[in-house]
Amino acid sequence: KLFGFTMSLAGAFLGGLLVARFGVMKPLLFGAIMIAATNLLFAAMAFVGPSVGWLTVVISADNISGGIATAAFIAYLSSLTSASYTATQYAVFSSLMTLPAKFLSGFSGLVVTEAGYASFFIYTALLGIPAILLVVLMLFLQRNTAV
Repeated sequence: KLFGFTMSLAGAFLGGLLVARFGVMKPLLFGAIMIAATNLLFAAMAFVGPSVGWLTVVISADNISGGIATAAFIAYLSSLTSASYTATQYAVFSSLMTLPAKFLSGFSGLVVTEAGYASFFIYTALLGIPAILLVVLMLFLQRNTAV
């Protein structure tokens, strides 16, 4: 757990650096892609079988990408709040952010039982596609509305 926590902190730090360097949207897109990609690493690990080396790589990649995506998403949410209601709006936005995962996680055991771990992680990677497409759309709209 300490290793994963350290990787998450490293990812959050890297995410902060990326946001400072490139703005919010590019790191947000990078994080969304990386999270979907790391789910494919979990699927690959299901085929490989027990391996400390694979586990180390997958946990590192997953926690670093999660840290990057979280840092970028927090920066994005922060950009949506107004100065007068920052705390309230941020609380609402961050609560809404976790709602789909809380709802869908209740069904994950059923999917694993019926389809197996490899298929489950492939499905979760595919569930990342709408988020990636939304960020691409926001980037496109942002570029076309810039003066």
